[in-house]
Amino acid sequence: MKRVTQCSAGMLVVLWSVAGAGAAEDSVLPQGSAPPALSSAHFPNRLHEFVWRNWTAVDPAKLAKLLDASVEDIAAMAGSMGLPPCGAVPAELRERGYISLIRRNWHLLPYAQLLELLDMTPERLAVMLREEDFLWIKLGSLKPQCDPLHYQPPDDAAQRRAAEIRRVVEADFGDELSAPAEPRFDFVRQLSAPLPAYTPPATDDSSLRIVYSYVAVYGDPLMNPQLNPYPDGLLQRLSNVGINGVWLHAVLRDLAPGGTAFPEFGAGHEARLANLRALVERARKFGVGVYLYINEPRAMPAAFFKDRPEMAGVQEGGFTALCTSHPVVRQWMGDALAHVFREVPGLGGIYAITASENLTNCASHGAWHACAHCKDRSDGEILAEVVGVLDEGVHRGNPKANVLISDWGWRGHGDAPDIIARLPKSVCLMSVSEWNLPIERGGVKSSVGEYSISAVGPGPRAQQHWKAAQDAGLKAGTEIQFNNTCEIASIPYLPVMDLVAEHCQKLRAAAKLDAMLIGWTMGGYPSPNFALAREISCAPMPDTQAALDAVARERFGEAGAPHARKAWSLMSEAYREYPFHISVVYTSPVQWGPANPLYPVKTGYSATMWGLPYDNLDGWRGPYPPEVFAAQFEKIALGWQPGLAELRAAADAAPPDRRAEAQADLRLAKAAAIHFQSVANQAHFVRARDALAAAPTPTLPPEERERLHAEIKHSLESEIGLARQLFTLVREDSRIGFEPSCQYFYLPLDLVEKVINCRWLLEHPGD
Repeated sequence: MKRVTQCSAGMLVVLWSVAGAGAAEDSVLPQGSAPPALSSAHFPNRLHEFVWRNWTAVDPAKLAKLLDASVEDIAAMAGSMGLPPCGAVPAELRERGYISLIRRNWHLLPYAQLLELLDMTPERLAVMLREEDFLWIKLGSLKPQCDPLHYQPPDDAAQRRAAEIRRVVEADFGDELSAPAEPRFDFVRQLSAPLPAYTPPATDDSSLRIVYSYVAVYGDPLMNPQLNPYPDGLLQRLSNVGINGVWLHAVLRDLAPGGTAFPEFGAGHEARLANLRALVERARKFGVGVYLYINEPRAMPAAFFKDRPEMAGVQEGGFTALCTSHPVVRQWMGDALAHVFREVPGLGGIYAITASENLTNCASHGAWHACAHCKDRSDGEILAEVVGVLDEGVHRGNPKANVLISDWGWRGHGDAPDIIARLPKSVCLMSVSEWNLPIERGGVKSSVGEYSISAVGPGPRAQQHWKAAQDAGLKAGTEIQFNNTCEIASIPYLPVMDLVAEHCQKLRAAAKLDAMLIGWTMGGYPSPNFALAREISCAPMPDTQAALDAVARERFGEAGAPHARKAWSLMSEAYREYPFHISVVYTSPVQWGPANPLYPVKTGYSATMWGLPYDNLDGWRGPYPPEVFAAQFEKIALGWQPGLAELRAAADAAPPDRRAEAQADLRLAKAAAIHFQSVANQAHFVRARDALAAAPTPTLPPEERERLHAEIKHSLESEIGLARQLFTLVREDSRIGFEPSCQYFYLPLDLVEKVINCRWLLEHPGD
């Protein structure tokens, strides 16, 4: 994910310190500060916690082997806690859900056992932590210290606690744990199935509309064709809702040989290019072009520069930039891109970021003065030169390919007209629509610094940059999201169509745009939101209300459409209350909802970017006071309820052939409301818990102590109800809780665990 660096603390940097005292097989893996791991007090011990967290996610035989136990031992431990027999574990959980497995075992297993669980080499995991959309940052840039886990027969205390858990499971969930459910990742099967009737769209070259795949595995998709990032069924569905471009993450050294300058580059590039050619040919049949996300040149370990010290640039976190002031580096970049575009002639183009979280050129993180080769140059000169190299290489390989250049990170997201003025005339400048848009939520003034649907752009920065680009003779485009954003990405799309329509209409009025990158890793589901954006963005003289009515009729039929329109308006208005800030969308538990556990005492762990929220309320809330932060999420949840009633009426009135999709829309809307209320509950709980811990009994008035205990009780009881509701919804819909780069934030059993967690806290108010 590229949205990390602009927060109040400044640039986040990956500190890649590796283990010094661990086992040899762990030595290439990062440790960070390595604090003690957390354990969950509501389980008998770490062993029971491990079995619970991996039940139905990892084959019991694998768990038994890792713990030096028998399968019967593991099954007995699971059964003692009320877990049903484990059926066949879908292979997709290992192939497509390995990040979910890493995250849920991060505090349970040392690296050696984690590698065994994943069937992965240390080198593969090290690359994954660094390259798979900043996974190491998402995990907190630290590996908790974990003692090795080995099976021991449970003692009397563990057996008693396991029996208590079983009684909670039976009382709260009954037989539902054993009832049939939609398997995780079943949406891949559903989206891959070809449509029964499909007509290729009429050619429309007026504007590019590019998304990322909802089913892709982020890391190295071109080396794993069996994990097809763009199956035909998905391409058909995307083209049906107006998408004519898709993008893939690519690392240039993997796609082309390095020549005499970099002979270590290019391993496996022939296979990757062959798979890319096949994808390009398939996508073309559906009117869809394929684009590569380019973020180059990637920094390399210090050892890479032993025999080429003159190419070393700035250093950061154990890695060194390939300095683009050196002509050999620029030559390699241009030659590599020319090679790719010659070998894959139908490739649509590139989308490039020159100043992302990845250290690339020496100006990418603003420290170019530390480079002996770049110190006397300006950052604008360096960045524009990099763009020039990318543009020349692509067009040397294919003069018709598109070069989309993001202004992300330029001047720390401030204005950068001088960089734009230096760019080649053949590129298209891309700018996030709503950035720098002033907002006020709950009386707190702020501005947007990330994708947002709740704040309707375009903002001043994008408009200034589009004008500068067009004045310089460049094309202009926008980066925008219509389905979801980091505001809540674990739901594939939100029914806030009025906000989408308003944003589309304002974009048309603000500038002539040649391209839309509609979503980063999240937001690529072929949805009615996309269909609405197509109707408004592509029509010569769009009527926004007519477009909303048309999509409502298409989705819910004539009888259901009026209810759907009311629902969309009500939920759009509620969503305007979102307490937007970079800290909120990155670190709050909004992605997890009630699946995020609660802790009896402060953990001391900081919430991570889109990874592990812990109990870090001060990290979650950004500039919002705790009470305002909670109140704003409650406003959304409360305002969502009348919209849900209308959407339920719309789904009930939908004709039979559309009822399944209508009910699915309702299911997603219900899940979103649960997430919003849960964030408020968790904020109330943490605030009250910490207030009680901070005030000794004699100094806190009895009525205040009673009020705080009542607030904790109410929060826990509400969380139990929300977890129970979401459990049912999640088992019906494999999309809920999923985002392509993070995979599953939670699995169904995590919601059962939350009920156990909350009931334990209710029974142990002083623990």
